[in-house]
Amino acid sequence: MSKGLIITLSIIGGLLLVLLLTVGWGVGVYNKIVAKNEGVKSAWSQVENQYQRRYDLIPNLVETVKGFAKQEKEVLIGVTEARASVGQMKVTPEVLNNPQAFQNFQKAQDGLSSALSRLMVVVEKYPELKSNQNFLELQSQLEGTENRIAVERRRFNEIVQDFNSMIKSFPTKIIASFGGFHEAQYFQSVEGSDKAPQVKF
Repeated sequence: MSKGLIITLSIIGGLLLVLLLTVGWGVGVYNKIVAKNEGVKSAWSQVENQYQRRYDLIPNLVETVKGFAKQEKEVLIGVTEARASVGQMKVTPEVLNNPQAFQNFQKAQDGLSSALSRLMVVVEKYPELKSNQNFLELQSQLEGTENRIAVERRRFNEIVQDFNSMIKSFPTKIIASFGGFHEAQYFQSVEGSDKAPQVKF
């Protein structure tokens, strides 16, 4: 074998080795992105699960309050309408990649939270309602659900941060763009929640 042929074969072998290593690295990075994307979807489903739990509790809570607070129709209607607004939303996995759809989802959920807060203020006027066992149980379940929602939203944001950091960093960004991965949306705080509420007696 001539010296020139050996050098040519060595160069070709070296290039093939570099190509295989590059392809292997790209496949590994792609698989990591897929795993983190699935983590975002899983965290999202946990958030949805808690919102669904709250959604399911509301009719029982409204019916219990309705029996005691007949004159509070406006508040009860507000809760019912906010729940209906949430129920009409079609939430698909694509919401995570669509900032406008994600904001609409969050806005509807925030509206329901606000309506429930107003309902709890009304409850303060009715001591007999506050001592009703059914109401106390429903209120406890709702409070627990609200806490779970907060925890799941925090976890979701942490997982989204990890995913977004990965797909934005170089050279992973190249693989992410070829794979069609997009930045996931964060849950934001309710507008105005950065200001302390005024309490007046």
